Amino acid sequence: MRIAYETMKQEFLRVLNKYEITGERAELSATLFADASRDGIYTHGLNRFPKFIKSIENGSVDVHAEPSIEADLGMLERWNGHRGCGNLNAYRCMERAIELAKERTIGVVALSNTNHWMRPGNYGLMAVRENCIGILFTNTVPNMPPWGGRDARLGNNPVVFAIPNGDDAPVLLDVAVSMYSYGKLESYAREGKPLPVDGGFDTNQKITRDAGEILKTHQVLPIGYWKGSGISLMLDLVASALSGGRTSRQVGELPTETELSQVFVAISLDKLPDGEDYAARVRDTLSDMMTSTPVDPERPVYYPGANMMKTRMENLEKGIPVEESVWNAVLAL
Repeated sequence: MRIAYETMKQEFLRVLNKYEITGERAELSATLFADASRDGIYTHGLNRFPKFIKSIENGSVDVHAEPSIEADLGMLERWNGHRGCGNLNAYRCMERAIELAKERTIGVVALSNTNHWMRPGNYGLMAVRENCIGILFTNTVPNMPPWGGRDARLGNNPVVFAIPNGDDAPVLLDVAVSMYSYGKLESYAREGKPLPVDGGFDTNQKITRDAGEILKTHQVLPIGYWKGSGISLMLDLVASALSGGRTSRQVGELPTETELSQVFVAISLDKLPDGEDYAARVRDTLSDMMTSTPVDPERPVYYPGANMMKTRMENLEKGIPVEESVWNAVLAL
């Protein structure tokens, strides 16, 4: 089943208006949700939208709150999200980081007291459009055991790196530090499909590809095992330190996932003296990487983000693939 981009966006707008998100804020929020699905990140577009509405209903999100600056520390600013809409808070903070980068080459905005930012790749693409490198990360509620443990003590804290690539698709790495995001696990569980690679532990403490079992235990595998566990911890501590906000442990003390800490970094390439040389190095590096002989001849080697534009154009032309049950749930909101 496929749905036209504009139809999906208008449906998001309809529901957002019902929940008192209106005007330009509603237009931006709906666009960010629709853009995620348009680019193939279905777990954080349409599939995430009903959860966002639930977070409004349970009081985690204050639809009227807007982020504000709390401290100007030079190239670093601290902002407070006031438990507002996570995607709108993130958009404003990435926007501000870019403004700072244009003035000072590097701009950093550390945001406390915010909510789930939906698809973070959207904000990395904002940086790329302004000829900036984008680096951003967030903590989450504890939803991943540390390596060697059984109980969730860490977040699967997502991180994004975005780098311009001339007129070609930008390099965009947008990942959680667990093997699979919980949104992806939910999609596989709904479809009854096994994961392509091991994703976590089942109720018998065996590593499994059964997404439904992993959702029962909440024991996802960190990427790189102990390495991903360590990366998760460091992202959490840095986000909390820079923003003055909660760590994942402290988020876990709340009734619902809210009051997260996030960091947005933009590095402007405009003032670098070797901009043209840099662009050539990126192009040559990517070209070289993609000449690697593929393990599966039917699956060539790509760089992160290489297929995004192809997916985008296909979804704009044919409509965005949707899980019918999720689409119907949004229609019923």
